[in-house]
Amino acid sequence: MRAQHHRLSALAASAALILSSCGGGGGGSSGTPTPAPTPTPTPASLYGTPAQESLTVADVETVVAHAVAEARARNLPAVIAVTDRVGNVLAVFRMTGARAGATTSAAPNGDNIDAQNLTVPAEAGAIAKAITGAYLSSGGNAFSTRTASMIVQQHFPPAPTTAGLESGPLFGVQFSQLPCSDLSARFVSSGAQAMIGPKRSPLGLAGDPGGFPLYKNGVVVGGIGVMADGVYGSDGNVLDDDNDPEEYIALSGTLGFEAPETVRADRITVDGTSLRYSDAAYSGLIATGAVSFAAINGSEGALVAVRGYYGDPAPMILAGVAYGTEASGVRRARSAEFSKTDAFVLTDGSGNDRFPIRAGTDVGDVAQPLTTAEVTAILEEAFTVMSRARAQIRQPLDSRAQVTISLVDTRGQALGIVRSPDAPIFGTDVSLQKARTAAFFSGSHAAADLLGSSSADVAAFVGKARTFLNDPSALTGRYAFTDRANGNLSRPYFPDGEVGRPNGPFSRPIAQFNPFSTGLQSALVVGDLAAHLAFVTGASATDAPQRCSAVPTVSDRNRVQNGIQIFPGSVPIYRGNVLVGAIGVSGDGIDQDDMISFLGLHNAGLRMGGVGNAPAAIRADRIVVDLGNATVRLRYVGCPFAPFLDSASQNVCTGL
Repeated sequence: MRAQHHRLSALAASAALILSSCGGGGGGSSGTPTPAPTPTPTPASLYGTPAQESLTVADVETVVAHAVAEARARNLPAVIAVTDRVGNVLAVFRMTGARAGATTSAAPNGDNIDAQNLTVPAEAGAIAKAITGAYLSSGGNAFSTRTASMIVQQHFPPAPTTAGLESGPLFGVQFSQLPCSDLSARFVSSGAQAMIGPKRSPLGLAGDPGGFPLYKNGVVVGGIGVMADGVYGSDGNVLDDDNDPEEYIALSGTLGFEAPETVRADRITVDGTSLRYSDAAYSGLIATGAVSFAAINGSEGALVAVRGYYGDPAPMILAGVAYGTEASGVRRARSAEFSKTDAFVLTDGSGNDRFPIRAGTDVGDVAQPLTTAEVTAILEEAFTVMSRARAQIRQPLDSRAQVTISLVDTRGQALGIVRSPDAPIFGTDVSLQKARTAAFFSGSHAAADLLGSSSADVAAFVGKARTFLNDPSALTGRYAFTDRANGNLSRPYFPDGEVGRPNGPFSRPIAQFNPFSTGLQSALVVGDLAAHLAFVTGASATDAPQRCSAVPTVSDRNRVQNGIQIFPGSVPIYRGNVLVGAIGVSGDGIDQDDMISFLGLHNAGLRMGGVGNAPAAIRADRIVVDLGNATVRLRYVGCPFAPFLDSASQNVCTGL
């Protein structure tokens, strides 16, 4: 067994293998830079705004009653959670006889670390599932926890016959929306900030089937999550149909609040593969007759409080908040906050932008920090690229991409966050993770911060990286790292997906790897998760601080306050050869996210001068890894083919 701080158990080829630097038209090639296509001026409005729908108390009662009836019919007592779109917990209902907890998947080799083979409270799992259904979905896509399971594993699609394929497109996203995140809001019982989101999740995003989004009039308004079988895992084989009672119970709760068929995950393809929405079908539900909350409340179970999430001063059904209102914490930007008509920002419930545009805070660390004008230009140009981009994960086809864009300085301080009206909520926290990750690994301090960690496990990743890269000075700022490059080094096979190859230096070996233990990403936050679960269960009076990651702090802050992310969608920002910050994008396909950050920054450089992408000579795609019988080059960014709705331009990132 590993030391207690390493896990949570105490608490609950050939030269042809060389990868291109940009996979699909991405940047990083040498030669004379080619100017990007001139951006099309943004009209007054390009996006529709979601109607301000919300779950009423009667709606939540109906959702819970349907789920309880199905659980009763299946003789499987369950814990059922309902949230609104921004993560407020509106109900947690524990049926009499429901299991108290669930166990996460064990390590393949039995050497359980991080969150493997851990018993977690059933309420925490149900909330995480509900939040996942709500956060991954939008007016253009409806994703479930089964969808999440499909896109986070080491091969995509996950199945015994797909070994050798690359990892899921959102590999690592499960370690977002963390309970220690400084972006995610926390439960309070009253006041202007009571309902602001995005709220945190007790376990990050869930890949265990049994979580769905809830819709009213085509508008996503929340999610439902169910825990009943004592297992909190993932589906490792999408080629068969599982008979999963939790999924049927959760699906029953969506009756009257079903996701539109046209936007469900099985109508959306990634790399030619249709995503999975549900193995359960409405025709397979077995509960019959009328149901009401009054009839089941008390007789079948009761509402229960969940510390830090719901039930203070007493558990009662709550109404959801309408996304887009000031009270929800996500609303349309005022012209003084951001110039783009379609932009939304995060607010504090009292009218104040939580992450207003500002200049870099790293005076003394860099000679010329980012100015307010430069931050504004980068965000505006990235927003413009987004508004022209063809979406990957939205229906109908040829929809515009919708994402959240975050910008940070070299200290990881947020200098501005903006988003489109209907971008999935999950991308808010993830875009900030991506920006911070790019700035962190591109900075001169990465090795020192990791070596200075209170966790020996975290510190050991520096030596692993230096050995793997055959570079004793790795992680000291010599190279510019994107999240795509960092992700290459964070996979349990290197190159990604190729069975029999070594693991990347930031990953666990495949014999020890699963979605609950990814490597450096999970090692950085395991202590925070432990502290939080101790608080939720009552074992500790103190919650985890709003500061993830086991690295040293300065003035009670560190450079990766909400954890790192390991799938593409970020680039570092340079002034000449000097790192000054990073931009992160999340909410659509990973190539779209990469392009919006990379091309948006390039266009801002053309507009402003002074700042731009890293010089080609220091980008991580200059790093070549010698595997003995093959050499493999890291990748920098990957941009999609035919990326724009208003142009036939191709290879828009090449040569930049």
